[in-house]
Amino acid sequence: MESRFAALVGREAPPRVYEVERGHIRRFAEAVGDDDPIFLDEEAAKKAGHPRIPAQHTFATALRANDPREGVDIDWRKLLHGEQEFSYQRPIYAGDRLTVTGRIAEAYVKEGKAGAMDFLVTETRATDENGQLVFTARSTAVIKR
Repeated sequence: MESRFAALVGREAPPRVYEVERGHIRRFAEAVGDDDPIFLDEEAAKKAGHPRIPAQHTFATALRANDPREGVDIDWRKLLHGEQEFSYQRPIYAGDRLTVTGRIAEAYVKEGKAGAMDFLVTETRATDENGQLVFTARSTAVIKR
């Protein structure tokens, strides 16, 4: 059975640019309860071998791409967040200027006890000012038919 979203695979949303700020990294660290000084203090970050203050691994969730599912007929009451994964090419640092782009990477169907479910995988890629890939995030949504 083909996913009702199969024709959307490859659809890309317009890019969004972020200037990663020290304060944003600090607030994110505070929100998740991480008091490691490398996320707060430039001196501590440099002593730990970083050129600048790094962001935590899950900070990429705060860099939201424009949604490539915009305008797609999805019943959001039947959507579950199924999975999230991050792949880093390098850490995110304060002072980075990142271009973040979201796209629909996969669409497939699985049968479950409750019937057929569509799986919609979105991928977010962030590149730096030199066009180098910094991270890729993949998110899987499960949508009951």
